[in-house]
Amino acid sequence: MPDKIVPYGGQAVIEGVMFGGRNTQVTAVRRKNGEIETLELEKKHIPWVNMLKRIPLIRGIVSLIEASASGAKHLQYATEMYEQDEEGTTIEKAETKKTGKMEMMIGVAIIGVLSLIAGKVIFTLLPAALASWIFDPYVKSMILQNLIEGGIKTILLLSYLWAISRTPIMKRVFQYHGAEHKVISAYENSEELTVRNVQKYSTLHYRCGSSFMIFTVIVGVIVYSFFTYDSVWDRVLTRLLLLPLVIGLSFEVLKLTNSARNIPVLQYLGYPGLWLQKLTTREPDDDQVEVAIAAFKRMRELDEAYVEKKQLSSTVTESVQT
Repeated sequence: MPDKIVPYGGQAVIEGVMFGGRNTQVTAVRRKNGEIETLELEKKHIPWVNMLKRIPLIRGIVSLIEASASGAKHLQYATEMYEQDEEGTTIEKAETKKTGKMEMMIGVAIIGVLSLIAGKVIFTLLPAALASWIFDPYVKSMILQNLIEGGIKTILLLSYLWAISRTPIMKRVFQYHGAEHKVISAYENSEELTVRNVQKYSTLHYRCGSSFMIFTVIVGVIVYSFFTYDSVWDRVLTRLLLLPLVIGLSFEVLKLTNSARNIPVLQYLGYPGLWLQKLTTREPDDDQVEVAIAAFKRMRELDEAYVEKKQLSSTVTESVQT
C-alpha cells in the first residue's frame, strides 16, 4: 500500500492506457494476439518549467501544453500498434478494415484536438462568433449574451462528444478511459490492484480532463462578464486574449473540486465535470482493466527505480567528495 497518495494522471489511447508518474510515463496496449506491450518514457525535468508549474494560474496552461506534447507520443505509439495488428486482415475484411481505420483516425484526431491549445481556441472563438451573428441583434443584455455564448459552446461540445462516441473504436477508447479512472480510484483508496478490486470503482473521477473542458465553459461565462465589446471581431479578440486566464482559472477550479470532493456541499462543485464524463467514459471489461493495471504498476516500478537510482548517484557523489 502506498505511504503517500500521489495525484497520478493518465489518458486512454487506442486499445490501451497511459499513466504519467513523477519521473516516467508508461503506455500499455493490448495487441491482437492478447499480449500486453508497453511504451516507457522518462520525463524530462526542465527547471524553469517546473518552477512555472508551481505558480497558480500559470501552471494550468503550462500543464496543458506539457500534457499535449507528451500525450501525442503515446497516442502515436498506440495507433502504430493498432495498425500493425490490422495489417494481417484478409481481403474479405478489407472494406471493414478501411472503415475501422478511418473511424480510428477521425476519432483520435478529434480527441487530440481537445488536448491542444488550438482546440481551446476553436471552441472559444466559434461560439463567440455564432452568438454575435445570430443573437446579439436581438439580445441587448451583456450577461444574457455571455450565457447564450456559453450555451452554444456547451451544445457544440456535447454534440461532438456524443457523435464520436457512436463509433465502435471510440467506444473502446472511452472504456479504457473508464478503466484508467477505476485504477486511479483503487490506488487512492489503498486497494490492492487486482481486476476484481478495481472493477468496484466508478468510471468517474473528479481530476479528469473532461471536467476541465466543462469548467472552461463555466469559468469563461463568468470572466467574459467583466469585459465589454463593440463588434463581433472585438468580441472574438477579447475571448482570444482572455483564453490563457480562463484556462488558468479553470485548472485551479479543477484542483479545488478534487480537494473538496469529500467535503459535504462542496463536493457538488465537481458535479458538472462528472456529468460530462458520462459521455467520455464507459464501463470497461476485465481485459481492459488488466491493461490499465499493467500500465499503472509498471509506471510505479519505474518511478521507484528512478528515485533509487538518483539516491544512489547522490550517495556515490558525496562519498567521492569526502
